Amino acid sequence: MLVVIAGLSGSGRSEAANCLEDLGFYVVDNLPPALIPKVTELAAPTIGRLCLTMGTERYSTQIAPAVAALRSSAVAENDAYGDVRLWFLEAETQVLVRRYKSTRRRHPFAFTGSVQEAIDAERDALSGLRAEADLVIDTSALNVHDLRRRVQAALGSDGTRLTTRVVSFSYRHGLPPDVDMVLDCRFLPNPHWEEDLRSLDGTSPKVQAFVSGKPSAQGFLRQLDDLCELLLPAFEAEGKSYLTLAFGCTGGRHRSVFLAEYAASVLRRMGFDPQVHHRDLRR
Repeated sequence: MLVVIAGLSGSGRSEAANCLEDLGFYVVDNLPPALIPKVTELAAPTIGRLCLTMGTERYSTQIAPAVAALRSSAVAENDAYGDVRLWFLEAETQVLVRRYKSTRRRHPFAFTGSVQEAIDAERDALSGLRAEADLVIDTSALNVHDLRRRVQAALGSDGTRLTTRVVSFSYRHGLPPDVDMVLDCRFLPNPHWEEDLRSLDGTSPKVQAFVSGKPSAQGFLRQLDDLCELLLPAFEAEGKSYLTLAFGCTGGRHRSVFLAEYAASVLRRMGFDPQVHHRDLRR
């Protein structure tokens, strides 16, 4: 798939490209249309999802013919980019004026006159390109999360799943620095004080049975199921790309390890593929 992103300056072309990059696209920003054939030729053998963003100051009349040629070539040669899409981003004039005032950047069409006159000139220059677009996105009332959802919907899917990670750790060695949620397991009975369990760890079925058999643990596991089922879809809907859950106990070998493994199994059941890291298991 190849997505070409064009549109009015300040409408969010770069932010839309960032969303595609997070979804696995290779992005080439502000590419001159004359270079499209060469770039696609080089990218096709190894890059299955490509996004090209087009600036408009010098190339406003060249973008539509370049996209048309790309589509014709794809059909004729049946190449890797047979699915070529042109997205056009725009926004209301007053919204674009506010955005340019806040960034203090020069509008690319501001040769003379005001910012509003420059926006009107660019809108007029790109009217033909807008008519050729497969998708027009008005970003006037969209924040970055709304735009991400629009981009995902335009691809016909929810994009890639949230990248999840589960960590166990010992409070003796401090909190992990790169986690989103921390759950303290020290309220659970400690297998360390059981002679036949002390040398084992939380991956052992004996330790897992000991911890999960306690009423306090059973209630906690039920609540953990509910928490994951509530929060992870909500994080995905808000466009979050990464989520790390951390479970801590005193030594980082028994309770936290068991709960991290349990949480990972819950995430797998929900369709995620979590990374599991037991930070202090071998200390």
